[in-house]
Amino acid sequence: MSSGRALSPVLLVGAGTGEATCGILYLASYLRRGGIEAFVRLWDGDESAGEVTQSFERLIARVRPKLIGISLKWFHHVDRALLIARTIRKIDPSIRIVVGGNSASYWWKELSGYDCIDHVILGDGEVPLLALCNGEEAPPNVVTRTPDGRPRRLPLAYVQRSTNTQDVYYSHFNEIFLSQMDAHSFSGWVAPGKGCGENCLYCGGARGNQKADFGRAKPFLRAEENVRKDHQEIASRTWQMRYDFAGSTAEFLGSTWAGVDLSRHCCTYFLWGVPRVELVSALAETFQRIYMVIDIGCFSEQQRLEQMSKGLLKPCAKDRELLDVIESVRRHPNVEVEISGIGGLPFTSRERLAEELRLVERIIGLDCVVGYQRLEAQPGALVTEHPARFDMVTEAKTFAEFLGYFERREPGDVSVPMIRFKDKELEAAVQRNSDRVDALAWKHRDARKHVDLHGRTRLKNTASSAERFTLGDWLGSHRAPAKMAKEPVTVLRSVDGITLSCAPSVNPRRFTDPTLTQGDDGAILLAALAAFEKPTTVSSAVTQLGTKERLDPHSAREVIDHLVDGRFLQPA
Repeated sequence: MSSGRALSPVLLVGAGTGEATCGILYLASYLRRGGIEAFVRLWDGDESAGEVTQSFERLIARVRPKLIGISLKWFHHVDRALLIARTIRKIDPSIRIVVGGNSASYWWKELSGYDCIDHVILGDGEVPLLALCNGEEAPPNVVTRTPDGRPRRLPLAYVQRSTNTQDVYYSHFNEIFLSQMDAHSFSGWVAPGKGCGENCLYCGGARGNQKADFGRAKPFLRAEENVRKDHQEIASRTWQMRYDFAGSTAEFLGSTWAGVDLSRHCCTYFLWGVPRVELVSALAETFQRIYMVIDIGCFSEQQRLEQMSKGLLKPCAKDRELLDVIESVRRHPNVEVEISGIGGLPFTSRERLAEELRLVERIIGLDCVVGYQRLEAQPGALVTEHPARFDMVTEAKTFAEFLGYFERREPGDVSVPMIRFKDKELEAAVQRNSDRVDALAWKHRDARKHVDLHGRTRLKNTASSAERFTLGDWLGSHRAPAKMAKEPVTVLRSVDGITLSCAPSVNPRRFTDPTLTQGDDGAILLAALAAFEKPTTVSSAVTQLGTKERLDPHSAREVIDHLVDGRFLQPA
């Protein structure tokens, strides 16, 4: 029996800074269709505890939520999730606080011990969260504390599969965002499917944990009509589409794109293996520009094959197969490729480190970007749980160790606990190789972005068409002072999706916001972009800025360099 919709409105937020996971958008859409007034705070730039408090005081005053859901998908946000929960509890003890997501599901026992958390939702959240909002006595998948303080876990009765997800899709994007900045922060994530059927030794979201935390051991594709609804809802609201799923085929995605014009959109696709030629061709024909990330596990073929033979790594291409794919992709001028792998995986040796370096150099020689990182500790991953089995040690394994690590980080530090080799000489060799690969990869990235500027260089403004909002609409009424709510904000986007929001009339002495370029600085940036509305030489633009904005030549060049670096200006 339901006791009525006691918990509405609802506010959904992410535990980390920047853009929250797309999961809260699917949840908010589902709640809206279920009659719950749901809102999302998609973007979070708060750095200090004081800023977090100030933000939630304003958010709560605006939304008046009866329930706040915190998305704890990524493990390195656990300390911030607890900070947010404690902050909400202090501001308004009557608000029901719920956490969910992959990491929340894995650490449900530990999290349910905190008195600032009322419920932990395990696995898929749509039906459980709506049941909580509706006041149902036994919402599925929900962990709740009993009167004596012990957690009571209900069974995973709601497990999403291809047969029961017809009601999960994006909707109500005109209503769920609290500001235009939130809406513009959405990077276009679409989930073609869910789950993972592989058991890569380094991954906390592998098949075993999927089964334990979400109740499913096999991935599934969502219904084509629902993924099509996602595209229809967001196509006019985002400049790109982003995907991350292994099982999508050209035929499947083609069906989900039917009736939606994506010819002016970009696409970023994170692939767990080598794509089929048909998929690459379909992407190239559908989107204006594609950035494809191909994960090959690691850059040593011998190491890769050994892990695969032991069932510790998903199917990955041999070097020859990878190079053939790169060659086929290069036939499409609108497709760029990044090859991604992890350094410092088990079963390495000096021979395999040399092999790794050779492949990296060859890939860079083909003008493909290299994505590379050392092996990190992920909660629940095989190598994190049993590092000794691989002659390794981990910097964190338990909840307390992970939480302590993140609580000790200095502001701005984005490091995570790592896994290293016990053998000090081998560890040193791995680190030297990692440093060398990093240097090569970043040198190549920088070279690709570099524009050789001189006075005769002709540049053009390649930013998106300017959009204009009031300060109140852009930041939201909870952030913009009432006295300045009508001040104009001009918003532009670079070809890489970087947003530039200029508010020339907003005096920083009266009000400041870190997301805005205000006062004279904002006016100068807009003037510099206007100078290149048609292809113009740098020297001519410097002269214009000197005349109109009274900028000296050195300062004018600095502004132009800044806009070129952000790819708002590009060679004509």
